[in-house]
Amino acid sequence: MPHRRFTAAKLVVASHNEGKVKEIRDLLAPFGVETVSAAELDLPEPEETEKTFKGNAELKALAAARAADMPALSDDSGLAVEILDGEPGIYSARWAETGEGRDFAVAMTRVEKEMCDRNGGPDGNRNAKFICALTLAWPDDHVETFEGSVSGTLVWPGRGTRGFGYDPVFQPDGHKITFGEMDPAAKHAISHRAHAFEQLIDACFADRT
Repeated sequence: MPHRRFTAAKLVVASHNEGKVKEIRDLLAPFGVETVSAAELDLPEPEETEKTFKGNAELKALAAARAADMPALSDDSGLAVEILDGEPGIYSARWAETGEGRDFAVAMTRVEKEMCDRNGGPDGNRNAKFICALTLAWPDDHVETFEGSVSGTLVWPGRGTRGFGYDPVFQPDGHKITFGEMDPAAKHAISHRAHAFEQLIDACFADRT
């Protein structure tokens, strides 16, 4: 079944995460697409009730597309740690929740502690991967979903102030620096979101260039 092409001039980035919105805007910039975030439209954040990245990406994209009556692009992504059986996974943002909002320093510390508990110390299995599901949804409920991932190792303590979320502790395979230390353009070239985005562009946007 052929993919649906994106022909509109504008879409909603269905996220309230400023770092994620900026990254998606940067990736879409070459295709002449005007973007507006869910936060800018004051759209509510739907409860993420699905059990997979794909399910939650589709849930968020559909909610934004219906509410804004325009196409919407949603990302659901997270960190899957091998020794933690894939956790925090779809709950990556929730591990950062505190009484005063999200604090990823708290989340990274929790990941490190639980890894050390499972490994019997700081050594041992530190393999992890970032996973991303990207969904483009239309107000008529049609969806196109693509998934990407990038493997790496978790370092401690975290390094770098670029990026967002768990980026300071994630060192992608084949590199000696973390996503938190990496130039944004270099990260965009290899990230889980970039891999999903390549598929999305090929399927739905390629003829816009």
